[in-house]
Amino acid sequence: MASAAVAELSDNPEPLFLDASELLLKYADNILRNPNEDKYKSIKIGNQAFSNRLLPVKGAVECLFEMGFQEEETHLVFCKNASVEKLQRIRDLIAAERSRRTTANKSVPVSQPLSTSAQAQPTEPEASFRALSFFNETPRQTPAQTFRPVTTHAESSLLATLKTHFQDVLMYEDTTLQQKALACIPTQELSKRAEEKLLCATKLDSGATVNLEDFLLLELLRWFKQDFFQWVDSLPCNSCGEATQSSGSLPPSSEDLRWDARRVENHLCNKCHTSNRFPRYNHAEKLLETRRGRCGEWVNCFTLCCRAMEFEARYVWCTTDHVWTEVYSTSQKRWLHCDPCENVCDKPLLYEIGWGKKLSYVFAVSKDEVVDVSWRYSCKHAELLTCRTQLGEGLLRETINKLNSERRHFLPQDRKQELLERYIVELVEFISPKTPNPGELGGRTSGSVIWRVARGETGALTQNTGFSFLATEKEKTAKLFHLKYNVAENHYIRVSNNNEIINDWEKGVWKMDSVLRKVEQDWKMVYIARTEGSSSAKVSWKFECGSVGLRIADVSIRSSSQTFQTGEVRWHLTSNLVSVDLNGDQATHSFPDFNGSTELILEAELSGGEGAVAWQHTQLFRQSLNDRQEYPMEIVITLQDI
Repeated sequence: MASAAVAELSDNPEPLFLDASELLLKYADNILRNPNEDKYKSIKIGNQAFSNRLLPVKGAVECLFEMGFQEEETHLVFCKNASVEKLQRIRDLIAAERSRRTTANKSVPVSQPLSTSAQAQPTEPEASFRALSFFNETPRQTPAQTFRPVTTHAESSLLATLKTHFQDVLMYEDTTLQQKALACIPTQELSKRAEEKLLCATKLDSGATVNLEDFLLLELLRWFKQDFFQWVDSLPCNSCGEATQSSGSLPPSSEDLRWDARRVENHLCNKCHTSNRFPRYNHAEKLLETRRGRCGEWVNCFTLCCRAMEFEARYVWCTTDHVWTEVYSTSQKRWLHCDPCENVCDKPLLYEIGWGKKLSYVFAVSKDEVVDVSWRYSCKHAELLTCRTQLGEGLLRETINKLNSERRHFLPQDRKQELLERYIVELVEFISPKTPNPGELGGRTSGSVIWRVARGETGALTQNTGFSFLATEKEKTAKLFHLKYNVAENHYIRVSNNNEIINDWEKGVWKMDSVLRKVEQDWKMVYIARTEGSSSAKVSWKFECGSVGLRIADVSIRSSSQTFQTGEVRWHLTSNLVSVDLNGDQATHSFPDFNGSTELILEAELSGGEGAVAWQHTQLFRQSLNDRQEYPMEIVITLQDI
């Protein structure tokens, strides 16, 4: 039986194939010889041998998936239910092809990875000089540039991948594709939210240089993470809806290949044993339709959305297996790190300090240029240099200059000058390593107040500026406040004030911490939940009437919540006189004890849950996206004169 992955591996140049196949056979043989040893069934993705010898080689990682390995956060793990017979079969196919090649040409040497001892490591001053010479070197438009030949498989594989990304980013410039992306983006809603937040923040820092475009970027990030794209660890079963488990890979169909999905994961249902196909699409147009995947799919689609919104955006590829986006801020005159998977902006040390990654090469690629931006994402430049052993700095510099020269050949002179000036700004940033607090990123202290407020990095400052419902003249006359909320419509109806509609749940909130509105496109459900990764959250609503000469006579509340596993939601109703706990059911409860109070706060605390999706185990107001009639939160307050 043929193997698509082995066939793809065999298409590589012979030195690459021989070296990658040697490592693949080693992984397979270790398991076959030691079936009860777990240490042989796990491969660390950041391992130098894996990242240098397999990750850049076409078909190599796909062979591991066909053998029975599955992708986890930091490792590839040989599944407990994986077939040893299938592992043996893929191993034998690789061995047969390797034997055929080595027998045909016994003189072919097997390339070995460039080790740290194979070349002298530069000192930090020397490395700084290399960076300086690269960024001060204006690319020359001379087609006859000479290059030192690529001599190792590590050099050729890294440069080949870099060149592939340099071509792939041109997809984002397709105007038809950009229009398709714009049709998916609620541009008016995002712009309105950006304008409101800019207006609010400028009151705190009227002299800031941050503009509407910066706030629009933050809203685009939030929307993409919370409302548009979905992370996939394993798919729900297409047949019965139960959980599935990754079980190797399947051959791509012609339709998969059309959308550049050379790897198709097999997600096997634990209940009905149905095989569910998960093609790993690399084409942004298809991702606008599927709206799901892991970091590769997220960043591919998000970068397209940035270009559709007319942001200058670069696709950022890190050789330690992560990708993200950079967006140029015209007001701040610098590139901003944007990770749509995390909904974070301008936190470049997230990976090295927050995640503990050992960085080596990080490249930003756009329609105009490729830039080695490794220094932006590291505060440990000396350590970073010891990891940059895959190819010589001179060869890297030559290659990048040649690519930039070719791409910029037809650019107007003013655009070339603009790009050069940006290089200089980046160089200044790269020379001095950042100095975060040991072991943590901490709250941001650099940048203007307006910029920090926008990203929620000033702590209590952003938590204490909530909205309070104040009794209107109509409500004073009627002695009644009546409010209800529909999470599917995402609006409040203030029944007691001529059925006033307030769009967007955040606009009616008093205080909130680590909460979001989550839309499940697959299940057609929507609810309020904790932000991904948070251990707890709070959200509250406030009504006040004392300042207009009224007090509360009676209160009726309906609030709903749903929990799973060990998740817990605690509801509290508090006034200036009394406090009670509520049930999170659908029933309406009356609380006459609040008679005489002049303000009221309804609060929900969310905590608990299990595993990586614990944040989803506490949900408020869960309902179908098609449910436009039910209002899972309702507050009715009868009033009286003081």
